[in-house]
Amino acid sequence: MLAVERSGTGPAVLCLHGWPGGTSDYRLLTPLLAGEAEVVVPHLPGFGESFAPGDELRPPSDFSREAMVTALIELVDSLSLEPAVVVGYDVGVTTAIALTRRAPERVRALVVGNALAPSTFVSAALDPHRRAEFWYQDFHQLELCSRLVDGNPGAVRAYLEHFWSHWGARPAAAVDEALVEAYSRPGAFTTSLNWYRSGSSTLYGALAIAEGGPLPEPVDVPASVVWGALDPLFPPDFAPNVTELLPRASVQVLDDVGHFTPLEAAAEMADEVRGYL
Repeated sequence: MLAVERSGTGPAVLCLHGWPGGTSDYRLLTPLLAGEAEVVVPHLPGFGESFAPGDELRPPSDFSREAMVTALIELVDSLSLEPAVVVGYDVGVTTAIALTRRAPERVRALVVGNALAPSTFVSAALDPHRRAEFWYQDFHQLELCSRLVDGNPGAVRAYLEHFWSHWGARPAAAVDEALVEAYSRPGAFTTSLNWYRSGSSTLYGALAIAEGGPLPEPVDVPASVVWGALDPLFPPDFAPNVTELLPRASVQVLDDVGHFTPLEAAAEMADEVRGYL
């Protein structure tokens, strides 16, 4: 069973964190909604309090998108949650969409950060002019990455600070000390890499499509996309394509927001969630 944090009462809001991230990704959004909803923030498999020593020795497939969705369905059922508004960014976006595909009856609506339509995966991740932004997804495949960072708080801090400073635009995306501590536990950083090592990342999706794989079908669910225009991974040029993936989506582009939408645009995301409660 996943560890989980719950706040408030009312309609269910299920919040899925990203990488590098954890439940603290929702430390600003939760207080905005807890007076009118039950906010449920799980520690995804291998992250935070759902990490256990020895997890780093398990196969990466135990921490794939598919495994995360299975764990989330078990969590939703165990908590007897009504169909939830599912919120996500980064890893949480693709996990939320995969959850909706597999168990649409458990999802009332989606509120997500920059959501890349599959038709743009190749342009986003493989275009020579943008390929350098995805260097970390290659690096995470290497045992060297674990050897350099795992269990070393100074290295963890330096590594995570790169992403907070490069991907974030508003001050709310600054260093999260609790996250540094969580990722510094022996084995925890390596376990977090299994999302990438399992083939669940954007880069793997782009490679599959480039090799002739089919584009996933659209997800027909009410949706709101809050797009940070300063996200270097998914710039606003890709925003108009969102409706290929989420045909019922509204898209709000925020010019001074980066990648970490639940932190940088907590008020805007809360407003979108309220529209589905």
